[in-house]
Amino acid sequence: MSEIETKCIHAGYQPKNGESRMIPIIQSTTFKYDTSEDMAKLFDLEAEGYFYTRLSNPTNDFVAKKIAALEGGTAAMLTSSGQAANFYAVFNIANAGDHVIACSTIYGGTFNLFNVTMRKMGIEFTFVDPDCTNEELQAAFKPNTKCVFGETLANPSMKVFDIQRFAEVAHKNGVPLIVDNTFATPVNCRPFEWGCDIVTHSTTKYLDGHDATVGGCIVDSGKFDWLAHADKFPGLTTPDESYHGITYAKKFGLGGAFITKCTAQLMRDFGSIQAPMNAYFLNLGLESLPLRMQRHVENAQAVAEFLESHPNVEWVNYPGLKSNKYYELAKKMMPNGTCGVVSFGIKGGRAAAEKFMKKLNLAMIATHVADSRTCVLHPASATHRQLTDEQLVECGISANMIRFSVGVENVKDIIEDLKQALV
Repeated sequence: MSEIETKCIHAGYQPKNGESRMIPIIQSTTFKYDTSEDMAKLFDLEAEGYFYTRLSNPTNDFVAKKIAALEGGTAAMLTSSGQAANFYAVFNIANAGDHVIACSTIYGGTFNLFNVTMRKMGIEFTFVDPDCTNEELQAAFKPNTKCVFGETLANPSMKVFDIQRFAEVAHKNGVPLIVDNTFATPVNCRPFEWGCDIVTHSTTKYLDGHDATVGGCIVDSGKFDWLAHADKFPGLTTPDESYHGITYAKKFGLGGAFITKCTAQLMRDFGSIQAPMNAYFLNLGLESLPLRMQRHVENAQAVAEFLESHPNVEWVNYPGLKSNKYYELAKKMMPNGTCGVVSFGIKGGRAAAEKFMKKLNLAMIATHVADSRTCVLHPASATHRQLTDEQLVECGISANMIRFSVGVENVKDIIEDLKQALV
């Protein structure tokens, strides 16, 4: 099973003789065992199995294994949302007194999570422009830096993240690179192949694809050597007294240490589990992911080209346009296309943008993005309204920016809607 189209259908779950062809929904909080000794082995992490869905559930694990296979990772876990996935991925290795480097153009909700909430937890963040030089990036590192975080495609600015370059600098400093691959999906970009160590997803977006379920996922590449940098990552390289002195990196190796700790500690204590029913719906979306992404990219390319030629559009940012500054980098990392999201600015500033939004018919105003239906958002007054003007500029957002998520409808209808709204 080598091709991603096949993995989207079959990876993660192979039914045995007489078993359900679809992944079963194990809608149960708890699991029965014959003896206390059997259950004790689970609590001691001496055996595989399930005892409480707050930590893990078979349905969730089937889907997590599928996403791990799509990304080329060694282990994965589902979370209740993309926000939870990003929080867990960072907090699994960075604690009070530590430092993290993140791109300034990341999704506004993630920026707020890092810049406000996690600062309250004692973690310091430095935000850098993804277009910064290697020297500028190196200058951001501190002795207590624990990881670097970026997005494959920035939401909503659509800046392309040079994964390979950032990975090289991160590894030079002995820390992993975490990449949110939500917009590109593993169909169009596989960050591990460019040096990334941990991938996160808001599965709410393209992976589900039908605006049906909220969820997240963390995938480990299994390549970062925690023991080689043991002093930086004591949570993985020293005994965990809350689990009988287990040292995750030694017991579970490179391929399993990160996700096991994330499950055994963070999911145990925070409980941001994805509901098994949601995981089931997510799996249905994954089965059609390659087909949908191809259509999203085709439609978005046509929309971007239309917008670029329209007299009432001030600028268009879509990496598939040859005029785009990220065209060559996107072509290198994502040869099959980027995603279905196009950002553009309307001439006339905020007032013109608000007028445009009111005139749309097919495109729905929604905080959501990246699913089968075309939807639209004015970020400065919605997802990023909590940011100051200075922070908006850092995120690459202007008052006239429109985030246009191109769906899989007939592209002629999408363009007709844009035509009438831009008059």
